[in-house]
Amino acid sequence: MESVQARLKTVFEVMKGDFGYGNVNEAATIEKVVISVGTGRVDDKAKIALIQDRLAKITGQKAAPRAARQSIAAFKLREGDIVGYQVTLRGKRMIHFLDKLIHIAIPQTRDFRGLKATSIDEMGNYTLGIKEHTIFPETVDEDIRDVFGMSITIVTTAKTKPEADTLLRHIGMPLAKAEEKVRKGKK
Repeated sequence: MESVQARLKTVFEVMKGDFGYGNVNEAATIEKVVISVGTGRVDDKAKIALIQDRLAKITGQKAAPRAARQSIAAFKLREGDIVGYQVTLRGKRMIHFLDKLIHIAIPQTRDFRGLKATSIDEMGNYTLGIKEHTIFPETVDEDIRDVFGMSITIVTTAKTKPEADTLLRHIGMPLAKAEEKVRKGKK
């Protein structure tokens, strides 16, 4: 089990043949990882404190509150109300989090058959949603009743989807193989 940091050092060698890179700086790399948790309009201060605490334990960094950008009367939401928390990881914390995500957390999910490769956007970023934060080892001993989900976005410097796909597969992201849409006899 090779670490993400060791694999990031060999990205250029892997990608230069496929994409025609001539310089090490042309190779795609991971810029940052953004972890977001939406709380909605929760008035329970204990639940908000729990989310902040668990997010800090999982990422190793304090979560920043995110405010609503506009008012929505139907949801009784006002502009400026706190509707979620976000953590942006760079450097060593990012590498440590990716190692934990790839090698420990994701394999613990139920019925895991690989992550969708179609979640790579046009700018080369990958976003995945996690339904239960309890897959992380820091949260094993907690109550099951206060489970929350999170969105994890891996921001890369890749310019195209194939570059991002190759980068993510090389660092060890368990992306599922592309399934053929053609069945026997049907096209």
